Amino acid sequence: MAKKTTNTRPFHIPEDISNVAKEGAMAWVPGVANPWINMLDRVQIIRNGLPFEAIEELSKKINIPVKSVLSIIRMPQTTYNKKKNEQSLLDSHNTELILLIKELISYGVDVFNGEEQKFQRWLKKPNISLGGYAPDSLLDTVTGIQEVRSCLDRLEYGVFA
Repeated sequence: MAKKTTNTRPFHIPEDISNVAKEGAMAWVPGVANPWINMLDRVQIIRNGLPFEAIEELSKKINIPVKSVLSIIRMPQTTYNKKKNEQSLLDSHNTELILLIKELISYGVDVFNGEEQKFQRWLKKPNISLGGYAPDSLLDTVTGIQEVRSCLDRLEYGVFA
């Protein structure tokens, strides 16, 4: 019978990723800024959590108030204030949502040829291919983010149905 190992840290995290809080939470998002980060490293980043500053950086990136980002990740303002003051890390669920949203935003800006304001307006408008929902109203779930990504894919490749 094979011996079962219980390694709680099965993946190596490069040195510069371990110090995310010092360097800025969103500057190194996997698949966007540093494509050298593999998916197993990404899993470990999600497990470890991002610093709460990632919420503010996401707020600036999509030009919505921090309160709206907190609504997307379903976090009360009081919890955010307390955890940020304690310099805590986000839980894995919120970390993954923020990473996915950041990647979606980067892709969306590319689809709109670098026109961030045009993409931000598109995020807020009801979309027929999303069942009449505005894309930004679907960012609170992984499935919603995937649907918005599919919609952007259709725009990018000229498929309207």
